Amino acid sequence: MKTRQLGKAGPFVSALGLGAMGMSQSYGLRDDEESIATIHRALALGLNFIDTADIYGKGHNEELVGKAIRESRRDVVLATKFGLPLEGVRPSGVDGRPEYVHQACEASLRRLGIEVIDLYYLHRVDREVPIEETVGAMAELVRQGKVRFLGLSEVSPATLRRAHAVHSITAVQSEYSLWSRDVETAGLPACRELGIGFVPFSPLGRGFLTGKVKSTDELTEGDGRRLMPRFQGDNFKQNLTLAEHLEEMAAEKGYPPAQLALAWVLAQGDDVVPIPGTKRRRYLEENLGALNIELTASDLARLDEIAPPGVAAGQRYNEDGMRLLDQSDG
Repeated sequence: MKTRQLGKAGPFVSALGLGAMGMSQSYGLRDDEESIATIHRALALGLNFIDTADIYGKGHNEELVGKAIRESRRDVVLATKFGLPLEGVRPSGVDGRPEYVHQACEASLRRLGIEVIDLYYLHRVDREVPIEETVGAMAELVRQGKVRFLGLSEVSPATLRRAHAVHSITAVQSEYSLWSRDVETAGLPACRELGIGFVPFSPLGRGFLTGKVKSTDELTEGDGRRLMPRFQGDNFKQNLTLAEHLEEMAAEKGYPPAQLALAWVLAQGDDVVPIPGTKRRRYLEENLGALNIELTASDLARLDEIAPPGVAAGQRYNEDGMRLLDQSDG
């Protein structure tokens, strides 16, 4: 398994990670047995970087992941996130208060059944609490031996710099794919300036870039994508053109579209470690095939033509979701 280092002094992880969110929410019905089998298969194939969060399935996902890795804990670099409270939600929808940082960490450790979290992210920035206070409390967790490395998710460059001045930030997690390239403007350059690893979530456009979603009618009633602008109405129709062009190129190259889309993300730098999510072994194995693809300069240029920055129609989230993003300076 190819590996990459998260940040200048962070852990070495498999070049492709596994996002576990869909095992508990957002993308159809749960199947705990298959999800656990998928995690076990990932570990058997050398993938060692697993990403979860306390909010996923309201705690279910951490419990599921914890159960799946119990016998292989030493082989796993485990990341989880906090900051979107499971209950008692504050008006902002986010909680970055120092006291909550400690409460959330203790709860995650219990659900995961572990003694230390390898990479602990703030899921969303709390605008009502200075980032210095939140990260200061996270740094206390490191000193206490409950957390090894710190991360931030969907954070602006200015906030990142302030946080990094309090305690070294190992990784930043943001959406990044052929249809979500906003981070190229400021977020990714800021990470590289500071020596911070970059972890793209939804590198397959929430499944859209796999070519397997042809109509929103195919999505189950409770599928969270139904609420996302990019999967609605004219936006969906326009975005289908992007997916079709990607499929055409993938067919010419002899790859599934998912592998081509992931290979593009992987080609953006050795400091980039995407975490495509799946709850099925067959898709996990398909995704890992992207590690064997070497895109040429010509391939990358063609993909830039197919999916230039801003190509996707519609926002990433609905208005409530967009308000949670820290976008103060791009």
